Amino acid sequence: MAETSDLIQPDRGQDAIPIHLVKREGFEAWAKQLSSGQRAALAAQKFDGGGYQTAIVPDGDGWFAVGGVANPAELSSWCMAKLAEDLPEGTYRRADGEPGPALHGWQTAQYIFDRYKKPDKPIGPRVLLTKDAGKIDAAIAEAGAVCLVRDLVNTPAEDMGPAALEEQAERLARQHGGELQVVRGDALEQDYPMIHAVGRAAARKHAPRLLHLTWGKQGDPVLAIVGKGVCFDSGGLDVKSASGMKLMKKDMGGAAHAFALAGLIMGAGLKVRLHCLVPAVENAISSDSFRPGDVLSSRKGLTVEIGNTDAEGRLILGDALTRASEEDPDLIIDFATLTGAARVALGPDYPALMVRRDATADALIAAGRGHDDEPWRLPLPEAYAEWLGSDIADTNNAHANSFAGASVAGLFLDKFVGDGLDWAHFDTFAWRPTAKPGRPKGGEAYGLRAAWHMLRNRYGSA
Repeated sequence: MAETSDLIQPDRGQDAIPIHLVKREGFEAWAKQLSSGQRAALAAQKFDGGGYQTAIVPDGDGWFAVGGVANPAELSSWCMAKLAEDLPEGTYRRADGEPGPALHGWQTAQYIFDRYKKPDKPIGPRVLLTKDAGKIDAAIAEAGAVCLVRDLVNTPAEDMGPAALEEQAERLARQHGGELQVVRGDALEQDYPMIHAVGRAAARKHAPRLLHLTWGKQGDPVLAIVGKGVCFDSGGLDVKSASGMKLMKKDMGGAAHAFALAGLIMGAGLKVRLHCLVPAVENAISSDSFRPGDVLSSRKGLTVEIGNTDAEGRLILGDALTRASEEDPDLIIDFATLTGAARVALGPDYPALMVRRDATADALIAAGRGHDDEPWRLPLPEAYAEWLGSDIADTNNAHANSFAGASVAGLFLDKFVGDGLDWAHFDTFAWRPTAKPGRPKGGEAYGLRAAWHMLRNRYGSA
């Protein structure tokens, strides 16, 4: 993809093509100031000010661009994204104001995943100018984090296995002066038995591991970020169908979110002691697979009967959340592509959010709504906890009925979070099935911007 740092630049009065933003209700009045030839050009392009419409209008020896938006006075992240997709290479500025939040979509609209296939007709960068120079670095970092999630999720499992996630953690540690500790393979069995059990069937090169990145000053509030890193999910012995398995390269989307958020936190110098934990595994099928009916031990000390080997993400998160809790964190946030039930309930665009404390939930929702990344809160109802009961172990990893799958998965995770700790769980899809302006089909960040802006408000930068 194009480097996001190339796409936004400070406006110092350099030559640039103007972009006019109009809405349908005011288009006719606005168009009256144009020449008859310019109005004819708009008519030929069937432009009437509708949302996401774009047009190019001749103007003397040059031209200007027009984009349709819902309200030019209240832009969203995506208002100028279609312009960034459609316009030719060049430098642009908004004619009648600043782009504001639309800086984000301008960058993410130019994302291309070209690791394996280069575009037939590549287009050079479309650069947007802004006089709000103080916002540029933050906007670039935020768009870069979203594009990192996309890159990691879009990469097939053979090239994005546990070892590749470890390499990503190493890059983050080097870039920001953090420290990375890794527990791999059979060394997991004693201290992280559920991570080991889920990942032990994979080939040696895809051996399971726990990645633990730390950063920040001792004594600052401890913030734990946990991400599910199932690099491919066959379903285990409760094997998925072919269609169910097709997109399972994205099952490490929680890890991608965790790394992207950790990068934002470290890059901005938030006043926290960061612990980023990613259990990275492949849920493979072999003679060494864990089985339905097995009872696993856990770092927490709870025993877990396996009702479904395809409910593996919650197992590896259980050990990671236990380890995160041992730091007595001020807050734990985890991201996971955990349940199909969340997608049935909310579709792809709204990450399910389960939170212990109402104030934390309110802050995450408000931050998401303010930055076009709104999560939707689901309950953690104690009344459903009995569905995880087991006759032979402390808990089962799956319930037998088809009700409230996302919430019941959240209740399982809740067992492994320390008592009284502030904890938020994002059940995110990490994939966009159809393209929208600024948001191409493929890997996608959901809940990342909500979490980031909430954390920045809560902790502030150094």
